Amino acid sequence: MRLPFTLLIDPVPADSLQQDFDLTFHEMDSSAPALRVGELSTQRGDGIFETLAVVNGYPQEVEPHITRLRNSARICELPMPNVQQWRAAIAYAVSRVPQRGEIALRFVLSRGVEHGPAPTAWLHAVAAADFSIVRANGVRVITLDRGYPRGVAERAPWLLMGAKTLSYAVNMAAIREARRRGADDTIFLTTDGFVMEGPTSSVVLRLGGEYVTPAPSGAILHGTTQQSMFDYLRAQGVAVQYRDVTVEELRQADAAWLVSSVRLAVSVVALDGDPFPADQAFTDALNAYLLARTS
Repeated sequence: MRLPFTLLIDPVPADSLQQDFDLTFHEMDSSAPALRVGELSTQRGDGIFETLAVVNGYPQEVEPHITRLRNSARICELPMPNVQQWRAAIAYAVSRVPQRGEIALRFVLSRGVEHGPAPTAWLHAVAAADFSIVRANGVRVITLDRGYPRGVAERAPWLLMGAKTLSYAVNMAAIREARRRGADDTIFLTTDGFVMEGPTSSVVLRLGGEYVTPAPSGAILHGTTQQSMFDYLRAQGVAVQYRDVTVEELRQADAAWLVSSVRLAVSVVALDGDPFPADQAFTDALNAYLLARTS
């Protein structure tokens, strides 16, 4: 059992009746060359990915991640992933990594090499970063204009905004801009003043006792950990809602969180340079629940 762990995958068609996939998996030395120079994922960011957490040997939110991978493939017109093969690949990797601690497991489907063969797929597992400090202390956040009005994804589907693609240059630039301004992270806004999401997270607000997140759409990914958070709240009889959220509501919220698969839930403690109310007791309880999941 070792980290990092890399597995190349020979994708099989989505409608294949194949049941045993071991011969389609190829363990690789993570420091060895594995991709060809013509690989479109590295040349053009032409591919999709998901990152799930493995906590003490338990992979988290496998089915929501695979469902979202398939949705991204549909939007990007990539070959549809075979659900059984990806489940098997995740299980194969989990069986070969340490069974204690937190691990980030990323799986990627690329269009492959220009003029074939295609597609290319792989899975890579590494020890997760230590997020204990930000889980305990929260994050300072700025708002940034994403450059699009609300509804642009429906009017211009070729922008691929509803897909989790490898083209993350803008997302990383937004985080660098936050750091230049003395903050830790970003919340994207539409040009007409609606809350979208973070570069690597979903946004959840508490407004008058109700927990609200921007409605998933062609421009906003349906967060897998945000869904788990809402399951946790519903089980306690707490109201949750998906709907459009204005920046004015964000600024007036009782509390806000950025939620993602590996970092989990972190409180917003400052917004655009101003202190922001935080509920650390709830954050701690939520993260304890998320870390204790066995699926």
